[in-house]
Amino acid sequence: MPAIQRSFSFQLPAEYGHRDVTDEVVQTVAESGVRTGVASVQLVGSTGAVTTIEYEGGALADLQRALDLLAPTNAHYEHNARWGDGNGFSHIRSALLKTGIAVPIVDGKLALGTWQQVVAINLDNRPRRREMVVVVVGE
Repeated sequence: MPAIQRSFSFQLPAEYGHRDVTDEVVQTVAESGVRTGVASVQLVGSTGAVTTIEYEGGALADLQRALDLLAPTNAHYEHNARWGDGNGFSHIRSALLKTGIAVPIVDGKLALGTWQQVVAINLDNRPRRREMVVVVVGE
């Protein structure tokens, strides 16, 4: 069963900096030659996330508003009390969204909807250089 792994990194602004990484994942799948399988997409770190969403301003604003309601920046977090870094909210948001996803590969293409993109999000309270790891496995 063939497997290929690619990593790439990019800078994101603080508190909800985001980037569409679909093209990089599609390119990795194409390079793999896999026709049927899965692409595992992982954002390294515990204060970021990777998800799928329609990459347009309205949907992104709605997601940010939902995260603000679920894990507000100004709530009390034991993490902040222990470490004093003020990013407890970003760890919770990351745990809710997750740092990795798996996307099926069908006929050599990612099984994504017409308006569905793979998006990396920096949830930390400071700008971060983020690393993305894509592993493609299949046949």
